[in-house]
Amino acid sequence: MLSVAQLREFVAAGEIDTVLVVFPDMQGRFMGKRVVGSFFVDELDHNGGSIEACDYLLAVDVDMKVLDGFRFTSWETGYGDFVCRPDLSTLRRVPWLDRTALVIGDLVDHYGDPIPVSPRAMLRAQIDAAARQGFEVMAGTELEFFLYRQSMEEASAQHFRDLTPSSDYIIDYHILHTTKDEWLIRKIRNDMAAAGIPVENSKGEAGKGQHELNLRYADALAMADNHAFYKNGAKEIAALAGRALTFMAKPRIDDAGSSCHVHSSLWDLGGDASLMATGDGTEMSDTFRWYLGGLLATAADFTICWAPFINSYKRYQPGSWAPTAIGWGTDNRTLGFRVVGMGAGMRVESRIPGADCNPYVALAATIAGGLYGIEHRIEPGDVYAGNGYEADLPRIPHTLVDAIERFECSEVARSAFGDDAHFHLLHLARQEWAEFNNTVTDWELRRNFEQM
Repeated sequence: MLSVAQLREFVAAGEIDTVLVVFPDMQGRFMGKRVVGSFFVDELDHNGGSIEACDYLLAVDVDMKVLDGFRFTSWETGYGDFVCRPDLSTLRRVPWLDRTALVIGDLVDHYGDPIPVSPRAMLRAQIDAAARQGFEVMAGTELEFFLYRQSMEEASAQHFRDLTPSSDYIIDYHILHTTKDEWLIRKIRNDMAAAGIPVENSKGEAGKGQHELNLRYADALAMADNHAFYKNGAKEIAALAGRALTFMAKPRIDDAGSSCHVHSSLWDLGGDASLMATGDGTEMSDTFRWYLGGLLATAADFTICWAPFINSYKRYQPGSWAPTAIGWGTDNRTLGFRVVGMGAGMRVESRIPGADCNPYVALAATIAGGLYGIEHRIEPGDVYAGNGYEADLPRIPHTLVDAIERFECSEVARSAFGDDAHFHLLHLARQEWAEFNNTVTDWELRRNFEQM
């Protein structure tokens, strides 16, 4: 991490000449500007280093297509500017970019008020709600990706078909083949550490060319920031090395999907003591039981926060390591929620989110569901022991359409996010479905062109 004083010194010495001032968009991607280092440090004394950007950036899809129908901004409002106000606690160097630093900001209007539909504001609102109840939320996200031997440009030229994974076989926990990829994975690990992102380990995953890199848990906002920085950085490092890397939830239907397992726990304010375990550290406290009960009760309502795209729902296949059942177990990977750890390490892992989720929105929904359970003292029911894929349990919404319907009708989601943010997320998901329906897929052509 960098202090402001260090940044001033590095800029004066010519060691940093560019500051990336960024914010997460609705897909969790970094948007922003490259600011000349000397200009940024001068502006710190005037406006905190803030930049302005067009507010349409919260109303576009992954193709940067401007989507109609949002309340927050539209052609009728003129697509004005908002302000990205740097959170200087996130200031850090970017080791893989020459003489470059990065800072993540909060979006505010010209009066300094938060933009409630911005992802970082959504998460801050839930963190504040937890604090009002005396809780600090700790979280960890486990993010998986596929690595290919082609470059991003080559992958695009091939229309992302017939790509060659970095391995010819499944490499879950595999040391031999991950050694072959270590030239790149090691750089990702070490560059993250050099940027102040606490890395624990990396490992091969359950697909061909699939990897996972695990960051140390942190408070929820820091975790979302670290997640977004790492995800952006891993793609940049791979691209600079001439390799394609994807966090798409399900690149191939006959291979594993990429998840973003979200671990969460509640601590006292200040983060000194976990509130999850009781007794000898092996039993769930009342707080944990109700928190888990809320996660279970609201899981279907919040699914679009964890699975925001059409492709996201291809992950939920029986026997695929991605869950299909909304149930909980003790160290049971076949269910949506898995209770792990003891004592201060006791926590719940949600296995529902995919690697394509927006970490700010995903964590906001997780916290909101858990707090709802505590408020209403919702019991999680009995632990499920057995194969969750065959269990008589409620199911994760099967498609984006199903998830949209649950979120639209959910008073829990509307109350937690507020009417503006609820509508914004709902409309974004509806537009994703509408865009898909404006496309004729290769599957349709193959089946119907001649034979119908």
